[in-house]
Amino acid sequence: MADATDWTRPDDLDAIRETLVEWYEADHRTYPWRETNDPYRILVSEVMSQQTQLDRVIEPWREFADEWPTVEALAAADRADVVGFWTSHSLGYNNRAKYLHEAAQQVVEEYDGAFPRTPTELQELMGVGPYTANAVASFAFNDGDAVVDTNVKRVLYRSFSEIHTADDPDYESVANALMLPGESRIWNNAIMELGGVACKKRPKCDAAGCPWREWCHAYQTGDFTAPDVPTQPSFEGSRRQFRGRIVRTLGECDEIGIDELGHRIRVDYSPDGTYGREWLRELLSDLAEDGLIDVVEAGEETAARLRE
Repeated sequence: MADATDWTRPDDLDAIRETLVEWYEADHRTYPWRETNDPYRILVSEVMSQQTQLDRVIEPWREFADEWPTVEALAAADRADVVGFWTSHSLGYNNRAKYLHEAAQQVVEEYDGAFPRTPTELQELMGVGPYTANAVASFAFNDGDAVVDTNVKRVLYRSFSEIHTADDPDYESVANALMLPGESRIWNNAIMELGGVACKKRPKCDAAGCPWREWCHAYQTGDFTAPDVPTQPSFEGSRRQFRGRIVRTLGECDEIGIDELGHRIRVDYSPDGTYGREWLRELLSDLAEDGLIDVVEAGEETAARLRE
């Protein structure tokens, strides 16, 4: 398979979209630039966060917005002051500060203070490349394409087998096919959040309640490699991982039947399948031999509980 341009949209695409947005809306990290539609402040956040962890950007972003609250204020500032701010806050290459200042002057002088709205127009601003232009269009004007950063690539690579097996994955095409039409703001925030919280280099599928576990190729196969994760984390998909899930689940209840337990620890559990009763009984037997649980047989029914 040479690329992923022949990627087929899942039959349950609507469910995939809905579960991701619902997961994001229920709980997500709070960043001040997510609370505004001001393209100027969003552009500042995008430039600041280039190769910088988001949590480290919060305070500098707030201080920058206090110092130069509008694009007009930044355009009128002394460039040396802007570069000095950048340097004192360790925000990376000083050229980014110079370009941001020049872009502000362009907006004021060439666009009468009104930001261009489309990715193509935004790329006319100094230092604004395709990714940043699309991000500003998405988050400020809800009028962008899918944002594809390292986190999003990791999510797509792990989630869909066509991407996972492609020699040259076409991430942009797949990302745009997945995105909710006309909803670039919430969609891009949601899928980037998924990559930043659940589908990290060391994934936290269950701990973060990943909404795509039911469909995820990596979750079903235990292969969590990705473009920025060249080797599979040894813990993911291992017996040790599922032993831990069993013990945690049993800690939440007095006693639980084998099938209910199976569905609670593995989204693809099927009583008669590869990951079914036989697979689960082996894990329960190991835990019982270790003295951690008791397996209760009552006729044809099997249940488990923590050993007191």
